[in-house]
Amino acid sequence: MSGVGLPSGEVVLGGGIGQGWWLVVDEQDGPGRVVAGPFPDRAEVSWAAGAYDLGDPDGVRPVYGVRRKDGALNRRPSPQDWAWLAHLGEQLERLPDDWDSELSDDDPLATLVVEVAAALAEAGLPLHDSTGAGSEVGGACLTPEPTLDGVVLTWRQHDRMSVDQVHGVGADATVQQVMNRALADVLIVRGFVVDAFGGATGHVVRSYA
Repeated sequence: MSGVGLPSGEVVLGGGIGQGWWLVVDEQDGPGRVVAGPFPDRAEVSWAAGAYDLGDPDGVRPVYGVRRKDGALNRRPSPQDWAWLAHLGEQLERLPDDWDSELSDDDPLATLVVEVAAALAEAGLPLHDSTGAGSEVGGACLTPEPTLDGVVLTWRQHDRMSVDQVHGVGADATVQQVMNRALADVLIVRGFVVDAFGGATGHVVRSYA
């Protein structure tokens, strides 16, 4: 372990400068107090937190960054952050090439598309790649609609269900309704405004409530 407990409740940190995961306790007037670290991965921070009497567990958090000689911690993107951004970028690449052709760089709808894509990806729901090699697999379809001031969201099932209809028209329609509702529920939980659109075929997603 990188730190050892002291009678005062403080912790001796290993080294003067370090990059990695740190155990930080939130404070009312300040960015937080570093109490242990650095650790090579986030899981070790969680184990370390149990070794110290740090009060409110909600105020104890892992933070990735560089600790300077003066003790201050400069936050940095963690390897997990970079992996997440790469994954989100790959998901956004699945959108049609012209999805933002009518939107300016600072259009709130463009930002909303990214936020919705991120929320779905965090829930483990992929975007549909309509032109890629796996287009038959399906996924969530996002279409920004300026006239609706929102993003139209629908679910695309696997070709076996939606095109070949190997389980029949009834199963196709029912599963479509269930998946569209599931997408809406996920985004409602995340704080988006979601309204029905086109019957059972989709929803319109707008900015946070």
